[in-house]
Amino acid sequence: MVTAVTNNDSATQALLAAANGTAKKAASATTDAQDRFLKLLTTQLKNQDPLNPMDNAQMTSQLAQISTVDGIEKLNATLQKLLSSSTDSETLQAAALVGRQVIVAGNGMNLTDAGAVGGVELASNADQVVVTVKDVNGLVMNTINLGKLDAGVHNFVWDGKTDAGVKAVNGSYSITVAATQGSNNVAATALQLAGVQNINRSSQGVSLNLGALGLITLNDIKQIF
Repeated sequence: MVTAVTNNDSATQALLAAANGTAKKAASATTDAQDRFLKLLTTQLKNQDPLNPMDNAQMTSQLAQISTVDGIEKLNATLQKLLSSSTDSETLQAAALVGRQVIVAGNGMNLTDAGAVGGVELASNADQVVVTVKDVNGLVMNTINLGKLDAGVHNFVWDGKTDAGVKAVNGSYSITVAATQGSNNVAATALQLAGVQNINRSSQGVSLNLGALGLITLNDIKQIF
């Protein structure tokens, strides 16, 4: 089940309440196990044969076992708290992005009167990077030469004009990227601008809802505007 989160304060309170409930249940289970072991050991000592008492080594071994179990339970509880804290922190970071624009992997581009923003990610340096803009029918509208770029993430703006110098109609377009270094091709990924509508928290972790682009993780974001 996926739950949308849009309010930082209410989300934080809910997360803390859930974490406290889990911690209390874990502590109760550990205490019950220790009590049962100690009662069993006490009963065993009371009813042992006086002529054949429990071996000291055996008793020491049993005490060591309960100590080991207790240590493991405490370690697991600590790790659980760390994981919960990490998830809570990630949720708050994601919530801060609601309403913001981000650059992620994608070949879409939305043209408005102000132009259109796109991006490219290069695996290595390139001495020639060319972006081709196409309409919904696959017709080439504009070829943008970005020239020489270093490895990493870069963005660009299309003014909306076609190769013929005519203003294109506002709407959705797609882009492809070709990059070379000398005679060798460079791995290049097209990036697109999208708005964060809300965040979702599920058993798989925290994700951001980008509307038509679907859900992404914080690690998928290349740039934030």
